[in-house]
Amino acid sequence: MTKLSVNINKIATLRNSRGGNVPNLLKVATDIEAFGAEGITIHPRPDERHIRYQDARDLKNVVTTEYNIEGNPVQSFMDLVLEVKPTQVTLVPDSINAVTSNAGWDTITHQNFLQEVIAEFQKNGIRTSIFIDTDLKLIEAAAKIGTDRIELYTEEFATQFDLGNKNAIKPYTEAAILANKLGLGINAGHDLSLENIKFFKENIPNLAEVSIGHALITESLYLGLENVVSMYLHRLK
Repeated sequence: MTKLSVNINKIATLRNSRGGNVPNLLKVATDIEAFGAEGITIHPRPDERHIRYQDARDLKNVVTTEYNIEGNPVQSFMDLVLEVKPTQVTLVPDSINAVTSNAGWDTITHQNFLQEVIAEFQKNGIRTSIFIDTDLKLIEAAAKIGTDRIELYTEEFATQFDLGNKNAIKPYTEAAILANKLGLGINAGHDLSLENIKFFKENIPNLAEVSIGHALITESLYLGLENVVSMYLHRLK
C-alpha cells in the first residue's frame, strides 16, 4: 500500500502571512494524521519563508506517523536533521532562492558529496531518499551512492497528464522498474493531485510513498481538509 505523506509548508505560509500562530501548524499536523494520513512532510528553507527550523523541532514532539524532512543538505539543514532525527530525510538540490523544487540530483556529478551526506544520516538511524529525475543512469548512480530510497520528481508527468498525454507515465514506470531491481525504495512527489494520483499509482510498481502539499491544500479550500485526505487515501488504495 502506498503511504500518503502530507506536506504542510503551505499551512506555514498562511500562518506567516499574518504573524502569530493561526493556523496552528502543530494542530493541523495532528489533525491530518487523525484524518488518516500516514506521514507529515516539511521542507524548511534557509530563509524560513514558510517552515521555520523551530517548527521542525516542535513537530518532532507531535508527529506520530512518518516524519519526513526535505531540503538541500547545506550545513544548517544537516545540523537540524541530525538534531531532530526524523523518520526520513529527502535530499533536494534546490537553490536558496528557488520558489519550489525544480530539478532532481545529478547523482553522477555529486556522487562523492551525496555518499558522505547519506552515510552521516544513516549512521544516525535516519532513512534517506534522493529527489531525482527519471534518467536511468542517474538512478543506477543513486543505488551506488547507498541511498535507501529515491523520490521521483513528477512535475513533467503532471504537466503532460493535464494536457491529455498519458504516455508521459512511461519514463516513470521504467525508472521504477529499474529502482526495484536495484533494491531502492520508491517515493514520488511534485504536482501530484486528486486528478492524476490514481493513474500514477497504478503505473508505478511498489510505490512506497507520495508526498503531496500544494495541490492537496488547494483542493482542501473547496472540499475540506479531512475530505481531501480521505479522497487521496481512497485513490492510493
